[in-house]
Amino acid sequence: LQYGIVLDAGSSHTAMFVYKWPADKENDTGVVSEHSMCDVEGPGISNYRLNPPAAGTSLEHCLNQALRDVPREKHAGTPLYLGATAGMRLLNIADPQVSDAVLRAVAATLKTYPFDFRGAKILSGEEEGVFGWVTANYLLENFIKRGWLGEWIQPQKKTLGAMDFGGASTQITFETRDTIENPRNKVMLKLYGQAYKVYTHSFLCYGRDQVLKRLLSKLLQAESYQGTVSHPCWPMGYNKSLLLSSIYDSPCTEKERPSLALNTTVTLVGTGNGNLCALHVSKLFDFTNCSFSHCSFDGVFQPKVSGNFIAFSAFFYTVDFIQTVMGRPVHLPSDLKDAAETICATSWSELLQKALKLEKRLPDYCAVSTFVYLLMTKGYSFNNHSFPNIAFQKKVGETSIGWALGYMLNLTNMIPAEKPLFHKSILYNYWVILILLFVVTTLASLVSAVCLFRYSKSSII
Repeated sequence: LQYGIVLDAGSSHTAMFVYKWPADKENDTGVVSEHSMCDVEGPGISNYRLNPPAAGTSLEHCLNQALRDVPREKHAGTPLYLGATAGMRLLNIADPQVSDAVLRAVAATLKTYPFDFRGAKILSGEEEGVFGWVTANYLLENFIKRGWLGEWIQPQKKTLGAMDFGGASTQITFETRDTIENPRNKVMLKLYGQAYKVYTHSFLCYGRDQVLKRLLSKLLQAESYQGTVSHPCWPMGYNKSLLLSSIYDSPCTEKERPSLALNTTVTLVGTGNGNLCALHVSKLFDFTNCSFSHCSFDGVFQPKVSGNFIAFSAFFYTVDFIQTVMGRPVHLPSDLKDAAETICATSWSELLQKALKLEKRLPDYCAVSTFVYLLMTKGYSFNNHSFPNIAFQKKVGETSIGWALGYMLNLTNMIPAEKPLFHKSILYNYWVILILLFVVTTLASLVSAVCLFRYSKSSII
């Protein structure tokens, strides 16, 4: 087996994935699988801006696990990558020098391990979206798959779209036949001899954590930054005091920063009002300006969604909470809307009874569910016909869906542009021998049966 390691340095946390595949099948499909994974303790690396060396140190526990997970004799030949996403994109906007310092600290730690370190970089939003799309379709064998005789089969299946919802950004990527009016949203790919025209867009500041900060900013603004402010998306019975600095420490909210001192404390009191929550969350989008034939929001071009989609990351966790904790199905947009309203109307004490282990994130499920509903319906324009085509999933088989696998497949050139030629592999020869043995055994059995039948008949006579 051969191995590869990817560190997914997200805005809220970092995850390490160890992948494996047969060493003689680098250009095969459906052979790369997730060997193991490890969640790095602590926040995402962008949160170490005041202490960049600690960003590198935070990775050591998981890297030490990788030393055990990958056989020692394979260490030197195992590629190691780190890709940082929207959290580091935001830090790079706010302070490029600090962003570089964090990446240097992370790289310095990775270089001390005996793996083949290939670099640490910040992915663009478009790369993140496309690599997530590649991962999902690769795992589902939508590009190509190996037949039982060792031949390559081009499945007569359409690719499916991919929707990612992280801590600081959200991405939508799908194949389309429509004209992509904005060239920045167009990606042409050639995988296994097949050309794909893909639409992709990444919305920075529309990830879960940044949405919640922007919502807090809108609520404070609406009530003129009073000492106590009502929060319609928080449940009745829940309240919390926050420093203004915790809300306005991001490029996503800095334009709304008040003239008050950032060490000022404000208290937010939950009122559990679903309709008012939806009104405030809708103000995070701009649905009015569009210079193209059709836009999603904020003036961003988007063709009509078509085909099947897979929604992962926080999309999955939000819908999973609705289905497992709240006990509600999600088949249509109205189901999502009704579930959000139910969560908003549930008191803090009731929510704690339902899911005490999720206490840290519990207050925000009303706002996040409402946001997902508005994003899917008013933003991406999913309706009663197209919404049922979305599968909310965390994994395909035993492998996590996300950009990390697609990123590694791309950097190791494991998906060729041209379709691999048919070759008679050892596997094929084995099949031929087995089939011949089966035919010979079957014929021998038939001959024996006929002889026995004739012998028994003559004995009776």
